[in-house]
Amino acid sequence: HAMSLPLIPTPATPSHVHPDEWAARVQLAACYRVFAMLGWTEMIYNHITVRLPDSVTQGAVAGAGGSPQFLINPFGLHYSEVTASNLVKIDVRGTILDGSRYPVNPAGFTVHAAIHEGLPGAHCVMHTHTTAGVAVACLQGGLQQTNFYSAQLHDMVAYHTFEGITIHADEAPRLLSSMGNKPAVILRNHGLLAWGLTLPQTFAILWTLQRACEIQLATLSMGPAIPVPQAIAQKCTRDALQFNPDHGAGKDVFDALVRQVDRIDISYQN
Repeated sequence: HAMSLPLIPTPATPSHVHPDEWAARVQLAACYRVFAMLGWTEMIYNHITVRLPDSVTQGAVAGAGGSPQFLINPFGLHYSEVTASNLVKIDVRGTILDGSRYPVNPAGFTVHAAIHEGLPGAHCVMHTHTTAGVAVACLQGGLQQTNFYSAQLHDMVAYHTFEGITIHADEAPRLLSSMGNKPAVILRNHGLLAWGLTLPQTFAILWTLQRACEIQLATLSMGPAIPVPQAIAQKCTRDALQFNPDHGAGKDVFDALVRQVDRIDISYQN
């Protein structure tokens, strides 16, 4: 028998918001609550951003010209306080488009704007400062090919040299050059970043990178690690289907985590 999953009530779409924008708002707000549940928070800092679909931007007010629009967390709120309606809509320069009473952290959107604008496939960008992630970002040699999760990221990880707090737009071309087309990024001395075609796919990439860092942190605290041969890592990455759009690209695991959030607090839907 097919497994029956619990039905999650869909909140009504406010009349003044495009239905596709509201769907994106609810999904992104849920993701902020998932991060809070997982402990991937850093006080009021760090960001998850999504680019709104063309159906929203092409139908925007006259004069917008269908230019890209993004959703970002309101600066000053903890991830556990983010809701669908208090997410802030901005353009690629970080200009607030929806009259939000909340500010946007310029240090947050500089990196995200560069990636959204420079990589057409970057629908979603996530950035964290977890202990394990920052620790590996500070480690000589970075992520080592020594565990089950790093083996699923063969040739998917890029590195970018630390240039200080990310508020200077002139860093953008160097960041994009460092990244190439690799979706898992270690910002040296700083933290982790992932981007993807969808929010669940981006989450799956970041979760895998985070787990690889956590396990490396534990392993190296005990002694030298057993290396994974390159051929095995290549095979593992081919066999790992969780990033593949043909196999859900992380949707199943993300939906499962949202159901956990729903059992705790559904206020993000408002």
